[in-house]
Amino acid sequence: MTAKYAWVAELSSKAWCILCYNYFMRIIESKIDKAELLKSEIVFDGPMIKAVVDIAKGVVAVDAGLHADLERFLLEHGSEQDNLWGINLYPEDTPDDFVEFDSMINVRPRQNNRSRYVEDAETRAKILEVVYKWLN
Repeated sequence: MTAKYAWVAELSSKAWCILCYNYFMRIIESKIDKAELLKSEIVFDGPMIKAVVDIAKGVVAVDAGLHADLERFLLEHGSEQDNLWGINLYPEDTPDDFVEFDSMINVRPRQNNRSRYVEDAETRAKILEVVYKWLN
């Protein structure tokens, strides 16, 4: 993982999560392009950006080291658990490979999703609709 500020790498993992949770996370509610997405504070090698989509509210949260932090952030902003799905975004990849439906927060047996992958085609389509609404 890279960060714009070298001192961040010096923090303990616990402090890093607190810092990410309190400072970096944001909810995308207006159109941005992939170049702007790449300016995110938390970009993993790939480059890859973790995101959580609320398919009911139609928003995307980004800028955290863990999908679980983004999930919590959206829950605190009025989202409901059943509508939140974790994805990875690869802004430099082809449109077919831009979104990866892979996150531990997606493991939900009560919603018939028993893996990290979003198994339901309709849910994947809703996620893509929200992602492409804001990111182009």
